[in-house]
Amino acid sequence: MRNKSFMERVGRFVLLAVVVFVAWGAYQRQERKKLKLPDGIVWGNGRIEAIQVDIASKSSGRIEEVLVKEGDLVEVDQVLCRMDTAELDATLENRKAQLAKAEEDAAEAEADVVQKEASASLAEKSFARAETLKKRNAISDQSYDEDKTRREAAAAQVNVAKARVRSTLQGVSAAEAEVKRIQSQWDDTVLKSPVKGRVLYRMKEPGSVVGAGEKMLTVLDLSDIYMEIFLPAQEAARAHVGAEARLVFDAAPEYAAEAHVSFVSPEAQFTPKQVETRSERDKQQFRLKLQIPPEKVAPYINRIKTGVRGLGYVRLDDKAVWPAALERRFPPPAASSAKTTAPSSAGVSPAPKPAETPTEDAESPAKTAPAESP
Repeated sequence: MRNKSFMERVGRFVLLAVVVFVAWGAYQRQERKKLKLPDGIVWGNGRIEAIQVDIASKSSGRIEEVLVKEGDLVEVDQVLCRMDTAELDATLENRKAQLAKAEEDAAEAEADVVQKEASASLAEKSFARAETLKKRNAISDQSYDEDKTRREAAAAQVNVAKARVRSTLQGVSAAEAEVKRIQSQWDDTVLKSPVKGRVLYRMKEPGSVVGAGEKMLTVLDLSDIYMEIFLPAQEAARAHVGAEARLVFDAAPEYAAEAHVSFVSPEAQFTPKQVETRSERDKQQFRLKLQIPPEKVAPYINRIKTGVRGLGYVRLDDKAVWPAALERRFPPPAASSAKTTAPSSAGVSPAPKPAETPTEDAESPAKTAPAESP
């Protein structure tokens, strides 16, 4: 009996929650019908998206540690993973030893050049004296020829020693390049985040063996937040990169985020299934990318959620005036920590979707749970 009473209370609570949810949805639909857009402002359905950055190792190996979990917020150059470096450590020490040996050989060759040059200088002086004595007929031809040969041999030995120096220096350069190559491979075993964002997927665990280029993590670049919408040719033809835009999210319809058009597709396409109704997908549209400036995203980066649906408004005519409902900005994060769960008692109406907004058909995929506010 006690369990039955408990289940009845739970059932009544769930029923009440459903009624409140339906009522709130009806309220939102009614409010959205009130917005009248002036000429020169158009809209389209979309959802918040961000660039996905795959984190992968350049070479194969065993993962030593993964330092982040799914959902973690990461900074630029933050260490995410480390690969096992035991083999590389040994190879690097071997290459450094080879470099040290090459440098010793080069130093020895340079010292040999000094020695050979000294011998050549002595041979040159001996030959100069022999020439003086030869002019006075005070030396035999054999002695003169011997001094001359020693001078030429000493000069040749100097050239050989210098060639050896060049060869050993090339060996040093090759050894240095090899050390740098191995050091670069070692540095690549420490995987860092190239962007500030959130870990979306963690595909590998410590101890796993991965191949070269195999993904281990996926990070969402939260500094590059945008919404893609689709407009018919008549409207897209008037849109241009840099045009002002506003984004209204289903999770917080009472606010509008500033944005701008960062891309207008040069060719038409069929509208993606998840954006419009089936009737709208039969028409060819042009894709527009509405970018939120990074400095506007930064204060809310801990609360950004991709996949949140909403509406994107684009101003095609610079003389068109934005409706007041699209000029209400998000409050600072500290002042907006509470979720919006009901209409404002002060009579502030949401920035609604135009009355002719098509409803999404039943074939649309499941939506990502909305966030508080980006």
